[in-house]
Amino acid sequence: MELPVKGPVSGSRRVPYGIETKNLSYKICGRLDELSGVCCCGTPKRPPKFILKEVNCEARPGEITAIAGPSGAGKTTLLETLAGKISPRKVSGQVLVNGWAMDAKRFMRISGYVTQDDALFPLLTVEETLMYSALLRLKDGKKEAAIRVKELMKELGLDHVAGSRIGGGSNRGISGGERRRVSIGVDLVHDPAVILIDEPTSGLDSASALHVVSLLRTMVVSHGKTIVLTIHQPGFRILELIDRIVLLANGFVMHNGSLNLLEERLRFSGHFLPPHVNVLEFAIDVIESLAIQTSDTPSNRNIFEDQKDFEENKDEDHQMRKSEYSRNARFEEVLILGQRFCNNIFRTKQLFATRVIQAIVAGFVLGTIFLKVGNEQGRVALQARIGFFAFSLTFLLSSTTEGLPIFLQEKRILMNETSRGAYRVSSYVIANTLVFLPFLLMVGLLYTIPVYWLVGLRREINGFLYFSLVVWMVLLMSNSFVACFSALVPNFIMGNSVISGLMGSFFLFSGYFISKENIPSYWIFMHYLSLFKYPFECFMVNEYGGEQGRSRCVTFVEGQCNLNANGFLGQQGLKESQKWSNLIVMLGFIIGYRVLSFIILWCRCYKTRN
Repeated sequence: MELPVKGPVSGSRRVPYGIETKNLSYKICGRLDELSGVCCCGTPKRPPKFILKEVNCEARPGEITAIAGPSGAGKTTLLETLAGKISPRKVSGQVLVNGWAMDAKRFMRISGYVTQDDALFPLLTVEETLMYSALLRLKDGKKEAAIRVKELMKELGLDHVAGSRIGGGSNRGISGGERRRVSIGVDLVHDPAVILIDEPTSGLDSASALHVVSLLRTMVVSHGKTIVLTIHQPGFRILELIDRIVLLANGFVMHNGSLNLLEERLRFSGHFLPPHVNVLEFAIDVIESLAIQTSDTPSNRNIFEDQKDFEENKDEDHQMRKSEYSRNARFEEVLILGQRFCNNIFRTKQLFATRVIQAIVAGFVLGTIFLKVGNEQGRVALQARIGFFAFSLTFLLSSTTEGLPIFLQEKRILMNETSRGAYRVSSYVIANTLVFLPFLLMVGLLYTIPVYWLVGLRREINGFLYFSLVVWMVLLMSNSFVACFSALVPNFIMGNSVISGLMGSFFLFSGYFISKENIPSYWIFMHYLSLFKYPFECFMVNEYGGEQGRSRCVTFVEGQCNLNANGFLGQQGLKESQKWSNLIVMLGFIIGYRVLSFIILWCRCYKTRN
């Protein structure tokens, strides 16, 4: 149920949105108080710290409202509250949208929230970045999404860099101002009526900052959008483009209104504006001398003209629903995310080219080191083959940690996109898994083809195919393990330490160094959790099992066969049936780690919304 506002609107009639807060407060309690639930409704053990205190402010349609103040004033917290990113259960007071209590989930679908950090894929082009965002948010098809992206790039002044990669870090790309406009564009593809931006000018030079704010001003004038942004020390020319200022200090509203009104309040407080200093900068310097604005101000006036307009336009709720973007079907989300993930993998030289070269080189190097050892007999040859199996698993399981930076980068973007309802977390996990299936199969075959025949393992096509299947399963298992822990850890250093430590533990308890019988009972669970145990046993059964194992001798005493292959497997406690049962266990590890990854990511994304 929305109300019209008189203002410039282009195209079809658009529902304008005004946002208002009434006595809004937000406080942080200790961890124990949060867990016990006394932060909001009881008496906490420690005095809570108020980030926002009795905030009354307003953002009107067709205007740019800037939230300003010194560092630590609560600017970003207020913006996140207005965006619905902080749960209403954690704040007191009201956040109203067109006079109605905010429905956070619904409001996120008709608004765009741009974070201070540019969460973009550096190896995608500007057009691809906007296109994927459009495909995930617009259900009109690829053709309509392409038209919308072309219009948006022209509006943002990005059409001349459409084919350039975003870049970042060691990857050269577009400029900082252009990257900031791309970040804004990602949240504008569904043409939201409300745009909330955290520090749009942060890290930009004065010309780039002015360009960004000028673009926002153009959107306000031509489309009647409601734009709220946080800003820190803007220049004169940027201030001229801003309609309203919400000035915060220590969580209190010191001013809520126009710049002219702020200048009048400064004069009334006995301050005179020095030359060459803008009003806002001076106000922040003397902010302690301003009285806290608690009484009714022009901002508390109803955004709309009168109650008659309200009654005549209750049917505007239907238009609000039309302006929302809705999710695609899960299958479409998986296809879009899979295509985007493929582009990232194939363009990441450290992941794609390095893994391919590494697999080929390792296959030939190991093949030449253990050359024809499979054709030899005797205890020395037996130990050499077992050593080859162990080293192969060490190489295969440890090499997949290279994907950790990709997973960590994806996680940050995933949390931003899912918090806005662009797609489901489950769609991301499924797409990620499906993309790695053929990629890791290719890597596995590039390693297996040279090493298997050079070493001279069981010379049967069935043996080769089974060996290749086990290698593929090992790579998938390790990849799922890394995906799971990348969802859990905050950064690469911790992730690499945790994953390397666990991989070492798995190798230690695999049964290669210490037999199962000699492992202490209180550590035996690690033997069954070891990612080395099951593929190692598969290699052994594949090489020494079957009908060939009965006639194959592995050790001799005085020229006579002392132990055949099947007998050797019996000594190791291995059975022929484990050839397939172990594959089922490995498949369980792959699925289990992926499910754990989904649960962790879902909890993290859910936490950001609640």
